[in-house]
Amino acid sequence: MSPKIVLLALLLASLPFWVGNPYQLHIATLIGTYWVLICALNLTVGYTGILSIGHVALLSIGAYSYAILSGDYELSPWLATACAGALGGLCGLLLGLPSLRLPGFYFAMATIAFSMMTMEFSLAQDELTGGGAGLSVASFPAPFDSPEGLYWLVLAFAAVVTFLSWNLVRFMWGRALIAVRDSHVAASAVGVPIFRAKLSIFTFSGVAAGVAGALFASLQSYITPETFVFELSMFFFVCIVIGGRGSMWGPFIGTVVLAALPELAGTLAHWGQFFYGVLLLAVVLLIPEGVGSAFTLIKEKYRPQKREKHVVSPDLGRLRAAISLHKDGQGNPSPDHAGNGPLTPLKQSER
Repeated sequence: MSPKIVLLALLLASLPFWVGNPYQLHIATLIGTYWVLICALNLTVGYTGILSIGHVALLSIGAYSYAILSGDYELSPWLATACAGALGGLCGLLLGLPSLRLPGFYFAMATIAFSMMTMEFSLAQDELTGGGAGLSVASFPAPFDSPEGLYWLVLAFAAVVTFLSWNLVRFMWGRALIAVRDSHVAASAVGVPIFRAKLSIFTFSGVAAGVAGALFASLQSYITPETFVFELSMFFFVCIVIGGRGSMWGPFIGTVVLAALPELAGTLAHWGQFFYGVLLLAVVLLIPEGVGSAFTLIKEKYRPQKREKHVVSPDLGRLRAAISLHKDGQGNPSPDHAGNGPLTPLKQSER
């Protein structure tokens, strides 16, 4: 494991011991909760090119599932979290089956419609979701019922989702997703199952959104339909756009900056949407590929990678022998092919 990753892990794990106040720890826990969703959503939007703008619906489904199962049915919070993730994945699967065959813009409209339907359903079902009054949410058992314990729990879930996503994009599946994003024709030509790849990634992002919803509900301790406004879904999408597609570090930096900036600005917190708009405009105009590409360019400038050059020397003697054999026409090599006797076939190790 890279020393930088180990250092970052130790820094994040020790954050409750050196953070300034409980409110800042709450912001850090909120960022970790958002990252559980955004990390998996980045596979959908950044790597596969699926324009999902209604992921707040899957977040609300996970949150309400956790609140209802752990509260009304007194289910174990761990089991309720697992059910929230499973239900989020199931909703992602059912939404993706008919919708992922649509072109990008129309699929984005389908996700927006799904988020609107989810909000209206949560408002209408008073007996189940509490309607406009909302629901109180049970906390996780000790030692995760304290702010520090909940932070470490969120950090553990974020680490697991990041590890799974990182391993996914590094190998064959990651290259297949990028091929689907860049060109459907090229991806089909090399045998990538386009619809299955899209559906698998969108379902995985639904599972992560459901788990993030359970963590988010426990962090807020009380949820209402107004908690899951459409602006929150745009926030998730903007974090990925600002961070840059095809990158893991970029969206993470975008999540930290966009989540912390309005909160830490104090009296300017109500200008949050203005900050998002300014940052998005600046990134689109100045760094179209996102913040992640800027860090890559800086790294290449000051610490360029050494690229090895491999010079291939042709075997001229064997080439002349092959040409002479072809000109002979009888299958016998000419005597002047190399002066080394008849041409012998290549061994398996020489090919």
